[in-house]
Amino acid sequence: MNMYVSNLGFHTSDDDLRKLFEPFGQVSSAKVITDRETGRSRGFGFVEMESETEANQAMGKLNGKDVEGRQISVTVARERESKTTKKRW
Repeated sequence: MNMYVSNLGFHTSDDDLRKLFEPFGQVSSAKVITDRETGRSRGFGFVEMESETEANQAMGKLNGKDVEGRQISVTVARERESKTTKKRW
């Protein structure tokens, strides 16, 4: 299951994100999204866990948790809309 994690501290690394979720189960991937030009964190990332049960447990425990002085939000990640399917009015 893919999860979207927002309101991350700007110093949070991929490894920090992985370590945050590992107590709940096997983490397949953890990626903090960075700005292409500056390389600085954009304050959100994605975590993938193999087990839906473990992912739901992680979401329940980590959503709203204070991490580096910021209250993070953890939700199920939505598929990104492709530019060709977006409606233009």
